[in-house]
This record gives sequence, structure tokens and C-alpha cells, in this order.
Amino acid sequence: VLSRYVSAIGVRTFAELKDWQYERTDPVLNAFAKYATVPVINLESAMHHPCQALADMLTIRERFGSEKKRVLLTWAWHPKALPMAVPNSFALAAAQCGHELTIAHPEGYDLDPDLIEQINERSSSAGGSLRVINDPHQGYDDANVVYAKSWAPASFYGLPEAVHDPALREAWIVDQEKMARTQNGIFMHCLPVRRNVIVTDEVLDSPNSVVIDEAENRLHVQKAILAALFK
Repeated sequence: VLSRYVSAIGVRTFAELKDWQYERTDPVLNAFAKYATVPVINLESAMHHPCQALADMLTIRERFGSEKKRVLLTWAWHPKALPMAVPNSFALAAAQCGHELTIAHPEGYDLDPDLIEQINERSSSAGGSLRVINDPHQGYDDANVVYAKSWAPASFYGLPEAVHDPALREAWIVDQEKMARTQNGIFMHCLPVRRNVIVTDEVLDSPNSVVIDEAENRLHVQKAILAALFK
């Protein structure tokens, strides 16, 4: 019925953090895709957030052109478990663009192993690289881009009482000391963001913070998606 009403359908379906093996298949999104006769756009699912990733890549290109850069995707503490869609899609998009990607997270907070394999393949094809580390500082060294995001690993799924260890907060927060290790790197986050939890005010409000540009670019890339679909 919706296909009779509209030219495209946008579907936003969040992870319930109950069963990763089931949720990673994006059953609601794929059901729409199966029955719709018009394009279906993923506006965020359990597994991916492609519109955000497109805005992220546009923001990096605005700052650096088409040059391949050193990009750090760093985990950050949050008082509740959050889905993996944003980091999944950011990492995949950065690999597709051929950037030198480092993913940093505490031990046990790994992203989906099948996705990591896919990221490796896309990175290799695009002339980029991937490394995964468990150190909260090392990835900043000479980075051009720092992207901070909290996520819950698959081991948190089905455990509604599970929360991130508060002791990880100070070790993983993005602060000026860490940013000083970069090559005058830009700071990125998909917003909204918890100040002085994910990132300090000093970094978030600095000239190197591009979070507002990044948010604006959601508008432009989503218009571009519609333009491409309806061309």
C-alpha cells in the first residue's frame, strides 16, 4: 500500500539489543525491501546507517579533498549500551574510500566479525588499510580524522541490565591531550553527543570540530540519494 502512495520509502528500525544473530539480518528492513515496489532507503537499522556514513565521507572530502587520510574510529564510554550501526557503516565507508583506518576499542568490544572481513576486503580493493587495536591512545598518532562513537558488542545483546564499565570512561574520552597527538586532526561525531562523556567541551567546541558541518551534510547526501534514485 505504501508503494502505491509514495515514490520511495525510508525505513528506520533500531536494534533492540536482544539477539544479535537475528537483528544483524535486519528483518524489518528486508521485509520492506521484499514487498515494496519502490526504492527502500535504510535510515538506520541494527546493522547499518548508510545515510550517516555518506554524510561522514562528504565531510572528510570537504576538508581534505579526495586524498586518502589516516582515520581513527574510536570507541567511547556511554552510560547505556548503544547499537553498532553507526560505527559499522562508518568503518565500511572509510574502507571503501581507501582511507588508512584504525578501529580502537576495549577488549571484548569487537565489531561484527563478518563485517570486519568485509571491511578488510573493501579496504584492500580501494588501496587502503585496516588495523584494530585495544589501546585508547595509540590510534591518535598522526591521525587526520578522529570519529568517536560508543557501541555495545554482540555479547551485550540479550542482557538489558548490561552497562559499560564506568572505569572505561576516563581512558576512552576524547580530550585535547589525545587530539594533540594527531596531525591537526578533525573531530567527528554523528550527534547528539554527551558532552564530557564521549568528548570534552574543549574538543567539541574547538575549530577542529566539524560536527555541525557533518550534521548539515545529512541533508545534502539524502537529497543526493533521492536525486540518484529518481534520475
